[in-house]
Amino acid sequence: MSETTITAPAPAAAAAAAPAVREIGIIMNGVSGRMGYRQHLVRSILAIREQGGIELPDGSKITVKPLLVGRSEAKLAELAAKHGIEDYTTDLDAALADPRWEIYADFLVTKARATALRKAIAAGKTIYTEKPTAESLEEALELAKLAAEAGVKTGVVHDKLYLPGLQKLKRLIDSGFFGRILSVRGEFGYWVFEGDWQPAQRPSWNYRAEDGGGIIVDMFPHWNYVLENLFGKVDSVYAQAAVHIADRWDEKGEHYTATAEDAAYGVFELEGGVVAQINSSWTVRVNRDELVEFHVDGTHGSAVVGLFGAKIQPRNATPKPVWNPDLEDSHDYDADWQQVPTNDVFINGFRQQWEEFLVSYVEDTDYEFDLLAGARGVQLAEAGLRSSREGRKIELDALSLD
Repeated sequence: MSETTITAPAPAAAAAAAPAVREIGIIMNGVSGRMGYRQHLVRSILAIREQGGIELPDGSKITVKPLLVGRSEAKLAELAAKHGIEDYTTDLDAALADPRWEIYADFLVTKARATALRKAIAAGKTIYTEKPTAESLEEALELAKLAAEAGVKTGVVHDKLYLPGLQKLKRLIDSGFFGRILSVRGEFGYWVFEGDWQPAQRPSWNYRAEDGGGIIVDMFPHWNYVLENLFGKVDSVYAQAAVHIADRWDEKGEHYTATAEDAAYGVFELEGGVVAQINSSWTVRVNRDELVEFHVDGTHGSAVVGLFGAKIQPRNATPKPVWNPDLEDSHDYDADWQQVPTNDVFINGFRQQWEEFLVSYVEDTDYEFDLLAGARGVQLAEAGLRSSREGRKIELDALSLD
């Protein structure tokens, strides 16, 4: 009688090999701030962790492990306990020296950002940062060059491109809906209370130029990437800045005098002849459907888009108004617009860009929203401030790493 050997199949291999998992350690500096906490930690990195990571086309997965960094150990410990995070520290240098943490993410106030980014570049960390990337164009361009020389991959937040409304607008543009685009008119802002009888919705440093405040520094970097990625590179800017409300009260209820503009009115000439006008204000009471709206006019149609909504009016459905100030116009112009349907499921824009950046990092692909793109945003802000000071249009030179 011959002896028979029976080999039992390996439990996992019998069906299929377990997918490979790549865990990426991320230093998150500035998570105790409003934007760093809400958008980057909770709605992006923790949301990615809770969904089990990011699945790649080959079946492998990217997972994330955050390290919280800040000045207050007590605050970091509280956040870590609240969200089940194992690692936190007040020692940024030690975090940068630890090879477990591959990516440095920066959500600090603008004045502190460049110093921290230099340290991260010197440590060879991949960088993902909020904007503006620096307080001056010279410094922003220097950071981009340092990163390129060090072979460091970089990413800069371009969150507004991922808004559902602007994604709908991008589809309209790509489909040729507008024909030749003529102009863009943008309205952004809301009323920020002065802080005396009702607390302000924004931190007091936003209104102090010496602390890096001002709506031009805050919003023009956004407008730069929105305009250049949807309509064309910004060739020139004419801007008028204003401190409409000088008397404000800080978080402690103490009076201070605003030294940074709370409103800016800009005209931007774009490559290809498109003219954009964007008003940015923290001193405007909202009378529009959303806190930001862009009205785009083209030869074949127009659109009005906001954070979420989008409506269109094609050429063949455009009414023929006749201006007569002596007769009341009873035509319902709002009824002439057609809503663009929401045919997709849109996730949080910050999270969507984080996922794209992490995939680009793992797959080692080029990433267009880098520190050089961030420098162009700083360039526009700097040019806008100069334009307002000098009362003239400022031309923008092309930037490069050479």
